[in-house]
Amino acid sequence: MKKIILTLLVASSLVMTGQETEEKKFTLSGSVDTYFRGNISGGNFDTAPGSSFANQPGFALGMINLVAAYEGEKVGFVADMVYGPRGNDAVFGSPTGSSEVINQLYAYWNVSEKVKLTIGNFNTFLGYEVISPTANFNYSTSYLFSYGPFSHTGIKADFTLSENTSLMLAIMNPTDATEFNPTGSYAFGAQLGFSGQYINFLLDSGAYEIDFTGGFDVSETFFLGINAAYFSGDDAPGFYGAALYPQIATSDSFKIGLRTEYFIEDGDFGAIGTGVEDSSVFATTLTGNYTIGSLTIIPELRLDSASEAAFVGDKALSSFALAAVYSF
Repeated sequence: MKKIILTLLVASSLVMTGQETEEKKFTLSGSVDTYFRGNISGGNFDTAPGSSFANQPGFALGMINLVAAYEGEKVGFVADMVYGPRGNDAVFGSPTGSSEVINQLYAYWNVSEKVKLTIGNFNTFLGYEVISPTANFNYSTSYLFSYGPFSHTGIKADFTLSENTSLMLAIMNPTDATEFNPTGSYAFGAQLGFSGQYINFLLDSGAYEIDFTGGFDVSETFFLGINAAYFSGDDAPGFYGAALYPQIATSDSFKIGLRTEYFIEDGDFGAIGTGVEDSSVFATTLTGNYTIGSLTIIPELRLDSASEAAFVGDKALSSFALAAVYSF
């Protein structure tokens, strides 16, 4: 009996040790977000800016985001799941609906210290903003982010060229074809990075996009983010524009920032909603971030001013949002 008990104790000790080792490699993280949005002037009560997310009236839901990741010495994976209105908008390109909760799903191989291969579905390398609200300063999103691609499915190679320089090359399905390839054609992407500044390029079925994303620490408390993009297609409408993101930290728990964006449709791209060719919109968003532990409270004032009547008969729309984002 003593031998049996001793054997069980040793076995349970080995299992617990193995579990502790695995816990260091496997992580489960994510976020939940919800918000209130209302119009101050312009349009009807349910009129919203023409950008993605945070566009419902009254008290509304964002999404729950669950990210399971395994990081090994050489290989690993990321399974990023979303559920809720924001998640549905992010994965709208699922043709069969079977992947409508998958934001990202990829495996990777660290071939060497300077080469990493990734295959699967991953969020876009274009633009300053991302889908997850935890990684954005502003809660609502820009026009540039909303009408660039959200995600890609394919294979990419990341190269560390030097301490400050990186290169990424990718072969992917057509834009927004994140579940499988429906056409037989492929898109090509590239990114050149230098000291936190990135030049991005996407070529897809005769259309191409050039994007610059970067930022500078002007001081210990003042950061300036920058995004500029140009999209053009063969005999098809396109867009171009730029956005600045100045942000100031007033304390350890509070930051305030401003997003100023000028977005222009080259032809009737359909992003602004005017139905008129060569429309433009100037959007200014004043945002605060107040952090209480893992919870961030985000009050936001936004003014969208279009060249044509884009907001139910009005050229301008002013709105207010109050969001709560909890990360874990």
